[in-house]
Amino acid sequence: MTNIHQPQFTPSEGYLTRQIQKKYIDHAVEAALLPQAAHRIASVVSLTASRQATTPIQFWQLYSVLGPQRINNIVTRFYNRVYADEAWFASVFSRISGKEHHIQTQSAMWLDVMGGGMRYHGGEYRLNFHHTHNAFELMNAKGARRWTELMVTTLNDPVTALTDDPRVRPATNTFLDFFMRKYAEEFGFDTALLFGDTNPPLKRRINFLKMSSDEVETLSEEDLTEALRDRGVDVSALGDKEALVNKALSL
Repeated sequence: MTNIHQPQFTPSEGYLTRQIQKKYIDHAVEAALLPQAAHRIASVVSLTASRQATTPIQFWQLYSVLGPQRINNIVTRFYNRVYADEAWFASVFSRISGKEHHIQTQSAMWLDVMGGGMRYHGGEYRLNFHHTHNAFELMNAKGARRWTELMVTTLNDPVTALTDDPRVRPATNTFLDFFMRKYAEEFGFDTALLFGDTNPPLKRRINFLKMSSDEVETLSEEDLTEALRDRGVDVSALGDKEALVNKALSL
């Protein structure tokens, strides 16, 4: 039986939460990882993880399951490895500040994005400034690769308590994958994304019987086609959206 760690922590918006959520959803819709209407699906935009085992946890819902201590624990164990690493890598962090400072600021950023409230003062401006002016020496393929290796080692360590909910690790990987892609694009480097499995594509569950005709008509052609196929309808003879809508309304 799948163990689901029910949400135990009350989430709230941070300085980054909704901005990052919107950017990720835009990306995920384009990549067919989320349905076209994802911005309007409560289980997606909510800051509280679903209690349904088949519904992935979005990374802005992680606080509701992990809480502050587990998130801080991940970051702490990661920076313990960073400061014990090779000089070319560790020295960039130590030049900026001590280990506790990095733990505090990184934890604040993670908590802020993951639904843990207003923790990361300065939001995206502060985040961008840090990587452009402080950590720029590592914003390249070599730095990204080593950062990824140390984070994966941290997450794979049995001591790092991610709960027994199997959805947590893919959600965490999705968070890391999204930001690493963002930095690779901004700083112009290639990176092999090796965090592990990310969230699977989420299919929208559409129940035509509970929808008004106006609501059915607002569905995309792709959503209509998929929903009709799920109900066993042969859509091959339904040539356009109007035909799909009419068929949906007739069910």
